[in-house]
Parts: sequence; C-alpha cells; structure tokens
Amino acid sequence: MVKAIHTENAPAAIGPYSQAIQAGDFVYVSGQIGLNPSTSEVVEGIDNQTKQVLQNLQAILTEADTDFSQVVKFTIYLSSMDDFATVNKIYGDYLSEPYPARATVEVSRLPKDVLVEMDVVVYKK
Repeated sequence: MVKAIHTENAPAAIGPYSQAIQAGDFVYVSGQIGLNPSTSEVVEGIDNQTKQVLQNLQAILTEADTDFSQVVKFTIYLSSMDDFATVNKIYGDYLSEPYPARATVEVSRLPKDVLVEMDVVVYKK
C-alpha cells in the first residue's frame, strides 16, 4: 500500500512531490523548511525557522496518524554548521528518548535560501 499524505497545516509541496508518502508501515516525510503554512512566507532567523520546520513536520505526522515518538530517522540540512548548537537544542525540545537515528550535514544552499531543512522516516508500530 502506498498512500500520499497531505495536510493544510503544513506548507504545500512546491514541486512534483508529496508532503509525505506512507508505504506499508513506513512514512517518508519530504524535507520541510521554515515556511509558515498560513502566509507561505519564510520565518526569520534560525530559532524561528527550526521551530517552524518541526511544527510543519509535526502537522504532517499528525495527518499520518503518528508523531515524533515513532520517527526512526531524522536528516537535518544546515546552511551553516555554526547553527548546529541552536538547532540541536530546539530539536531536543521536541523529542524524547529513545531518540531517532540522525544525520546533520552542512549544504551549500537550501530552497528559498532558508537556514535549515529536515526530513524524517517513521516506522508505524
């Protein structure tokens, strides 16, 4: 079973992709940026962008009938590793143990020149 997941509580896809796809027991959530779904504008600053990214992910997970406790893998993309500690702190506020596996990488550029993007993989028990 493959099913597209979509919610109005997260930014609409800005290309030919889905917000998330459920494939069997797994949900693959597309990369989310600090775009406010109500205004379609990027929020300012690394703190606000990180919180908005996590809120967008949370909205998609809710639509998929899951939550952060079932995330098995996070990937975080940063425009600068100088923001790592800030993002790590805010990220930690949204999660609890056992923490998911994670990769964090610095990239040369992100959509709309945002500072952070994240995607997740969920295993629905």
